[in-house]
Amino acid sequence: MQFTDYYAVLGLAKNADLDAIKKAYRSLARKNHPDVSQDAGAEERFKAAAQAYAILKDPDKRAAYDALGAAGAQGDFVPPPQWRAQYQGGDDAFEDLNLEDLLASLHARSGPSARASTPRPGQDFEDTISMALRDTLNGMRVPITWMDDGQSKDLMVDIPAGVRQGQRIRLRGKGGKGWHGGPPGDYYLQVVLAPDPVFTPLGHDLLFHLDLAPWEAVLGAEVQIATLQDPVLLTVPAGSQAGHKLRLKAHGLPGPKGVRGDMLAVIQIKTPKAISEAERIHYQALADLSSFHARAPLDREATHGTNRS
Repeated sequence: MQFTDYYAVLGLAKNADLDAIKKAYRSLARKNHPDVSQDAGAEERFKAAAQAYAILKDPDKRAAYDALGAAGAQGDFVPPPQWRAQYQGGDDAFEDLNLEDLLASLHARSGPSARASTPRPGQDFEDTISMALRDTLNGMRVPITWMDDGQSKDLMVDIPAGVRQGQRIRLRGKGGKGWHGGPPGDYYLQVVLAPDPVFTPLGHDLLFHLDLAPWEAVLGAEVQIATLQDPVLLTVPAGSQAGHKLRLKAHGLPGPKGVRGDMLAVIQIKTPKAISEAERIHYQALADLSSFHARAPLDREATHGTNRS
């Protein structure tokens, strides 16, 4: 039987923690996946990384593997007699068994002396899925691919409408296979809402900035705004102030029992950076005519302060 240094395959030290093992495997898997790399030997490196990950991510298999390494196994080796006692396939099958299958069959918790026939559930898997805000309205169907004991698996997953940031979707029985009659593990998908160029989620509400010209804020207006679906008209009341919020009911994200949140428009008043001479004349005429003082409270404070000095 050939001994393989799984730590060396992943480029890790023997005391690497589970996060380091996952990170190293994912990096190698992305780099050497047959659908990505055409380099000679990429597929073999991909399979080797998957085999190493299948052993080192599992505490039981890793304990058995570490016990074997501590005994000085290398190259072609003969497993210790106590391993033969634990393996149920007989001596002939033992000779043809590879290291990964042997460790999987032993599945020891604290070393190779543990019983191999105890039913155990399969490994749970977890991944993230990125969704656009618009996709939360109707849900979406996405393909996922994962490795289970060195084998690539594919599945189409229906993401329901109304999912929220950070929500975990459980795919029961879609994780790793169980051992000795144990049930399969589960697959968990954590939802991550992708940043949107217009909207910022606040719970089930959506916040966005509404730019208004000065005359729209003063006189009021009806402006067309984008939503997650079709554009709608929003009424801006006369005398609207910068920073005020206008609420558009039921145009936010889906909430409990299908009730949607609202859209909140935060008013921003935009002024032109350049104006024509005719516009300048009108602005000056308005300034001369208007009795409005934007800094009236501050002007009074300044006046009082001058008098006190």
